[in-house]
Amino acid sequence: MSKTESINIPLSQLVVGLTVKLPISWFNNPFFRNKVPVTSRAEIELINSLDITYVTVIDGHHLLANDEDVKEVVVEEVVAEFDIQGAIKKSVHSSQQRFNKAASDLRPAFSKVISDAEVSYRESATVVEQLMTHLNESKQPEIVFVTSVDKEHSITQHSVSVAVLAMMMANSIGLSHSELRDLALGCVFHDVGKLKIPDAIRRKRTDLTTVEVNYMKTHPNLGYEMLDRSGLFPASVLDIVLHHHEFLDGSGYPNKLTEIKIPKLTQIAALANDYAGLLMKTGSPQVALGTLFKTRMGKHSKDLIQVLVKVLGIYPPGSIVKLSDGKIAKVMMTSPESKQPHVYSCNDRGGQATFRCLTDEDVTIIETIKIESLSEKLISTLQANSPVCFYISHIIE
Repeated sequence: MSKTESINIPLSQLVVGLTVKLPISWFNNPFFRNKVPVTSRAEIELINSLDITYVTVIDGHHLLANDEDVKEVVVEEVVAEFDIQGAIKKSVHSSQQRFNKAASDLRPAFSKVISDAEVSYRESATVVEQLMTHLNESKQPEIVFVTSVDKEHSITQHSVSVAVLAMMMANSIGLSHSELRDLALGCVFHDVGKLKIPDAIRRKRTDLTTVEVNYMKTHPNLGYEMLDRSGLFPASVLDIVLHHHEFLDGSGYPNKLTEIKIPKLTQIAALANDYAGLLMKTGSPQVALGTLFKTRMGKHSKDLIQVLVKVLGIYPPGSIVKLSDGKIAKVMMTSPESKQPHVYSCNDRGGQATFRCLTDEDVTIIETIKIESLSEKLISTLQANSPVCFYISHIIE
């Protein structure tokens, strides 16, 4: 037997230090990678608990017994290796289409919120049910980078992004199906009051005057009044719309509520919205996360901030990063390993672009990179200037 030749061995011969492939599908693989470095006895026990009888050794052959003592397993049917790169690409493209559809389907719900409240409610509830369905497509939902065809977010695109972040947080802490639905509906409509704000103020690119800022701050009240008059929306949804700018320390608006008076669902929506707002201001998912830590402690629940970091990862989707193999990449999707998300990478000249699963390659992220430092070719290849939005994604075979 060659010291580098792949060999199938029974589980009884597993030892720490080997790198192996498991003869099971990606979906059933608890390590979520094709190549599994065996680093502890606990991992050996986990592999032994799976419904398999052998593994394929691809590295560490010298750790095995002498050739004559190695019992090679003859496999009649070879399990095809899962194309993780293709799956990531497919998932990203599918999520972009779903995001576009959700944002588009919300437009009639917004436009009819006053003239035909029942149609508005029905249209928005349909979008929420789609979000719920997409969230539950697998046991391991992830957050994926999606973008807008426009240079700036529309209210509906922002609403979908906030809903996705909030739902992922709520799902992570085990909230009920009905709570998730109300949370999503509240997030979908949280900024609907901005439709009552003149475009000259809402779309103004320079700093707002004090009068204009105060006018903008009326949008939670305006949105609440628009929905409340219909009598169709649950109290928890209305609370999110009215209080999504409240902070636990009482420094928010419109009512300067403190923690004890802000329901859990509203706290989650407020955090998701605050992060999305910081992202729009900074243009960088990781800078926005850092700003949240530096300037918002005490304004949001520390536990919820930790949950947000858990679902976004250390390098949130949309971040531009440098990899340990020298490649430049955009983070496309979170993964079970928060430090090794799925990325779209290229060389330093913008060539050899491809989707990659870092956990499968044992490649890590070294640092984040400012967009200003990138060449025009890199910016073009990675679409580094594209607006960052979020949607739900899954790796499915």
